[in-house]
Amino acid sequence: MSQIAEALAIQLTHLDRLQSLLDQELSLISNRDAEALITLVKEKEALLDAIQALDEKLKTALSSDIEEDVAIADLKQQILSKVEECKYRTKINATAVEQGQLRLEHLRGLIMEARAKESLTYDKAGKKQSGTKSGGISA
Repeated sequence: MSQIAEALAIQLTHLDRLQSLLDQELSLISNRDAEALITLVKEKEALLDAIQALDEKLKTALSSDIEEDVAIADLKQQILSKVEECKYRTKINATAVEQGQLRLEHLRGLIMEARAKESLTYDKAGKKQSGTKSGGISA
């Protein structure tokens, strides 16, 4: 029984660390620090693997007909609450990434528009014409 409580406490610690990593991830997304973000994502992936492995171990231990005590029930509730917080932060991070991509697309459109305006010329009739007009120079 104490092994289950220990495993649940470890899982809670893992989830606290995941929550911290998600907060750092949002900061790195905002700062557009790609290299640090890649390192953090690798660390987060390893932590998620550890959480999943411990979940599998706990699933078999908790599925047996062992009568739960109050401490284990409390730890399970804390873990479920922490999982919900991590899911919420993951959604926030995903939204931040999407907004960043939209800003980049908008910036790209502005740059393309500026380039198009730079290459705009006028013909003899005074009408707008894009591209450079070189009538061919002959020597």
